[in-house]
Amino acid sequence: MYFEKYDVIVVGAGHAGSEAAAAAANMGSRVLLVTMNLQTIAQMSCNPAMGGIAKGQIVREIDALGGYSGLITDRTMIQFRMLNKSKGPAMWSPRAQSDRMLFSMEWRKMLEKTRNVDFWQDTVVGLLVKDNVVYGVRTGMGMNIESKSVILTNGTFLNGKIHIGEKSFGGGRMGDKASYGITEQLVELGFIAHRMKTGTPVRVDGRTIDFSRLTEQKGDTEVRGFSYFEKPHLQQQRSCWIAYTSRNVHDILRTGFHLSPMFSGRIEGIGPRYCPSIEDKIDRFSGKDSHQLFVEPEGWNTVEYYINGFSSSLPDDIQVKALRRIEGFENAKIFRPGYAIEYDYFAPEQLNPTLETKRIRNLFFAGQINGTTGYEEAAAQGLMAGINAHQKTHDLEPFVLNRSEAYIGVLIDDLITKGVDEPYRMFTSRAEYRILLRQDNADARLTEKSYRLGLATEERLQQFKSKQKEIHKLVDYLNSKSVRPDQINSLLEKSESSLINFRQKLSALLLRPQLNLVDLLSYDEEGRKILSTVDVEIIEATEIMVKYERYIEKEKELADKLHRLEDVKLKPDFDYHALKSLSYEAREKLSRIRPENLGQASRISGISPADISVLAVFLDR
Repeated sequence: MYFEKYDVIVVGAGHAGSEAAAAAANMGSRVLLVTMNLQTIAQMSCNPAMGGIAKGQIVREIDALGGYSGLITDRTMIQFRMLNKSKGPAMWSPRAQSDRMLFSMEWRKMLEKTRNVDFWQDTVVGLLVKDNVVYGVRTGMGMNIESKSVILTNGTFLNGKIHIGEKSFGGGRMGDKASYGITEQLVELGFIAHRMKTGTPVRVDGRTIDFSRLTEQKGDTEVRGFSYFEKPHLQQQRSCWIAYTSRNVHDILRTGFHLSPMFSGRIEGIGPRYCPSIEDKIDRFSGKDSHQLFVEPEGWNTVEYYINGFSSSLPDDIQVKALRRIEGFENAKIFRPGYAIEYDYFAPEQLNPTLETKRIRNLFFAGQINGTTGYEEAAAQGLMAGINAHQKTHDLEPFVLNRSEAYIGVLIDDLITKGVDEPYRMFTSRAEYRILLRQDNADARLTEKSYRLGLATEERLQQFKSKQKEIHKLVDYLNSKSVRPDQINSLLEKSESSLINFRQKLSALLLRPQLNLVDLLSYDEEGRKILSTVDVEIIEATEIMVKYERYIEKEKELADKLHRLEDVKLKPDFDYHALKSLSYEAREKLSRIRPENLGQASRISGISPADISVLAVFLDR
């Protein structure tokens, strides 16, 4: 009809699809974004927040790579907090509450301003495939739209089914229909599909909550934000609140367990272990009389509240009855009940590190279709799929991040080598190189890579270089500036740190755990002048660089040593069954997953160090 042939078609406009479309288009590809509803682009279907433990690091990485999630979060946030500040900097994680409606609106605005992105509101019911190569999509309106590559980011919509007690009906989320046809076609083409389950809690009318009986949780005084490129301008913040369930609440919820689709077996999909429903928590932790709930505002100009921790698929009347036994919620009215949703996903071992499928060329998967959960994980995959779809379309080198370069690298490597048996969620514990993968240095790790791809702008690169120059200048000052005992001992005594008897460099004193850089710079006029002219992020980055230099270098050496395994390539047609010295499990899994290199092979569950040694000896021969 009136469609041109696109370089990339992105199916779905959630967090994965939006980042995929933006990345490919900003790199120069002609992109068509197909979605069922243009009014729900990048909708926050669950909680109205971005970031958190490890997730905040991912958002900062997306920003450093030129993605939009960090920028849009900063522009729409209503509260900011830096989590884990009591721990070391490797654990610090930014988190923001966003205005849910503004977030979606801002995403659409950004995409509409992005050159090379076209939009089409329709349902995709199938793929155009010939000789194991995808060349477009078939829509519900009966249109065949051609492209050089396709990215599927279907979220929870593939054969989606919503459950509330004994009620169940098709849907991708409440108010939106499910998507049919794609799973069936891909299974016919040889893909392995499974079912997963996730859920969401009741939404409550804030006018009916007695906040005086809840514990207030304010945002940080210092708002840092996510984007390295643009600073947030948050003049005020909205508070979150903390409430608690009780034994009485649990008893009421238990009266509906026999009607729960999760306990009755009507839900086949596997749910998230780390974000369980309230009934699952009560069942698994039966000895616990109370669970913490976070009462989160949905935006600046709405009375709707999200009850984090009260996800449920129990009958709606039981949800409300139990909710009203929570202190402060005695008169609560709800906007909608919580529900569970089942949907199809595809075993991610069927993907290459670029997120292109192994079975069908030029077809990419990103987001919950790969068995992940969370906006941040989805957005990261979308960004990487968008980049690699562009690279493949234009015969350019693939772009893959390794585990020591980014949490995004950890995420994708985990998916394609280990697979999933429950919705995958990122944690700092999943990364071996947490000291390297901090939230403060994502720009140092990734900006130049993004610029070489053509994604990060010249302006962004120059801003990054200017920041690095300021950091190194301050490090040089600390390494060269010496202080006398009479100048600094009063500060050391106040900080309960050992006094000095001779001149010492500021950098040496900064290694002491009791001291921080702001205190050390405040002792004289020169230092106070530096503090007044240097951005707080530069102060923080400098302190981390000096304090943890030895740990950072040690981790870099370890990463470099292990990275050598990544250089040992494995042929895609390698006959593992011919190597009888390998364990049977190793032969089976290596033949199925087809790792690209020895490093990836070493991380596959069930592959032992002995198996890797056998492979290394064989390859050396």
